Order: sequence, then C-alpha cells, then structure tokens
Amino acid sequence: SYTTDTKSKEENKKTIESLYSLSVDITKIRRLKEWVLLQDVAYVKEIAGILQEMGADETAVANILERCPEAILHTPEEINSQRALWQLVCQNEKQLIKLIEQFPESFFTTKYQQNQKANIMFFQELGLKNNIITRFLTSAPSIFYNPVEKNKNVIETLQRNYLNLGGSEANMKIWILKLLSQNPFILLNTSTTIQENLEFLQKSDFTDHEVLQLLSKLKGFIFQLNSTTMQKSMLFSKNVFKCSDQELKQLVLKCPALLYYSVPVLEERLEGLLKEGISIAQIRETPMVLELTTQIVQYRIKKLSALGYDIKSGNLESLNGTKKDFEVTYGKIQSKKERPIFNPVAPLH
Repeated sequence: SYTTDTKSKEENKKTIESLYSLSVDITKIRRLKEWVLLQDVAYVKEIAGILQEMGADETAVANILERCPEAILHTPEEINSQRALWQLVCQNEKQLIKLIEQFPESFFTTKYQQNQKANIMFFQELGLKNNIITRFLTSAPSIFYNPVEKNKNVIETLQRNYLNLGGSEANMKIWILKLLSQNPFILLNTSTTIQENLEFLQKSDFTDHEVLQLLSKLKGFIFQLNSTTMQKSMLFSKNVFKCSDQELKQLVLKCPALLYYSVPVLEERLEGLLKEGISIAQIRETPMVLELTTQIVQYRIKKLSALGYDIKSGNLESLNGTKKDFEVTYGKIQSKKERPIFNPVAPLH
C-alpha cells in the first residue's frame, strides 16, 4: 500500500531528523526498508511517545524503530487501538513493551484489527490461556487475520472428527487446546483439507483409534499435508523397508514422520544413514531416526564414536530424540565408559 518507487522520490527530511533525534540508526533503515523514509507523512515523535508511555527507554525505542521502521507510518490512533487490543491478553504494559521489542512486526500489523479482536475473544472463550494467546500473537500472527468464522469452522471440524473417531466429550477440550498450542498454524487450513486427510488415513486401513493416535502424535502437521504426498511417502517407505501393508501401518504409527516428510526428504535422510554404515534393518527397527536431519545424525554419530560406541553394531535408540534426550543418553554412555572396573578404595580380599 506504500509507494516503493525510490527513483522519483526524495527522503523526507523531517522524518530523518526526527529519527536522528531518537538515536535511530538511519543507515540500517536505508539498507533494509528505505521506502519508509520516502513517505510524505510519518508519525515518528508520536509513535516514539506512545512506546515511551508504555515504559520503553531510549535504546528500546531506537531498537524497535530500526527493526520495524514502518511503525512510524501508522497513525497514533491505530497504535493506541492495537495497544488496547494486546492489553486484553497481556498482564501489564511492562510485558506488552517486552513483546513489542521482541516482535515489532507482529504488533505493528494493524490492518486486521477487527479480526484480531474477534479472534482473541474466540480463543479466550475456547479456554486458551492468555499466555498462549500472546505466544500466538507474536509467533503466528497470521491466524488472527482470518475472519473469526473461518477459525471457528476449523475448530468445529476438528471437534466433530475427534468425536467421530471415538474420542470422548470429556477429553475433547483438552485435546483441541493441546493441538492448538502445539501447532496454531492448523487454523490456516480449510475444513475440507482436514476432512480429506482424515478420510485418506481411514481408506489406508488405519482404525479410528489409530487415526486419533496419529492426530495427537503429528501435532497438527497432518493438516498441512495432502493425500497425494502422504500416499507417495507411504509407498516409498513400503518399498524401502520391503514390508506388508500391516507392517507399514505399524511403522507409521511408530514414526509419523514417514507420513509427513516428502519422498525427497526421506530419501536424503535414508542415504545419509546408509553412508554412515547403518543398515536398512536397523532403520526399520528404529524408524524415528528419520525425524532427524542428516547433519544432526552425523554430529551424534561422531560424538558417540569418540566414546568408542559403534553405532553400526548397536541400537539406533541412542541417536534418537531431542537435543536434551541425546545429551542424557550421551552422558550415560560416557559415565559408563569412565567408571572404573573395580572400586579403588575397597579392601582387596
């Protein structure tokens, strides 16, 4: 909505002076978003004033305007409305200014205020805690730009399917809230996509209980897929592991990554493991290892090898898990290696 024709316009001297007086690094703005400096109207002092009113010091104000210079193109009214909106879920202005410092772009997107407000109210009614809603506002702001009816529609589709798959009314609310907390981007999908993906799993002979299990394990990623890619990934895994449909189903339940990673990703990861001397049989035994990138696998194998642990003959479980999980496993193997065979202080018989 702003002009980006830099040749025909000159920088607004008044804007430059006002930013300079706030110790803002103008060269940074010129490099990243020069078009902001070319606009005829800017509200530098007013926006800085509102931020200071909320408790931002001089450094914080300069930092915010350097990272999100388009903030100065909003009217004070727009920013005050946004401030009131975010205060619905923030404990106090101290928390609010901290969030603005970390995520200025999210705060200064004022285009969808009506939708933002309606969605905040809807999430509160749904039972989401304010700290989760603030996390959404900063890390997944686009879900608030949807009309609230669309988000309601997606939630209703999820609730309906949860009950149809045998989930209980009593657990439904907890399930929905957990799913949303893990992956708010499921709201960017359409109800039709959700329906189609669930139907694909049912046609692939997963029982209702297993589909429900997959939904929880996939943390909502299943809704960002489509039946074609899932089918290709499953066929690839079936050929690689030379297994029956029933065995494939068990592998997918064990490692949903076989469902949501595309064939090129699975191929690359498999190749990386085979290069390290790991066999297909080992991978089939512990398919979760395919959830890790090739770089992570190489790094972990290197660390374990340094301790004399041979991954080719051992179990791949030691490679698995999050960074924290691996560090625990590594620590156990290390202490086992360092432990003396006999107790040096025990009397010899």
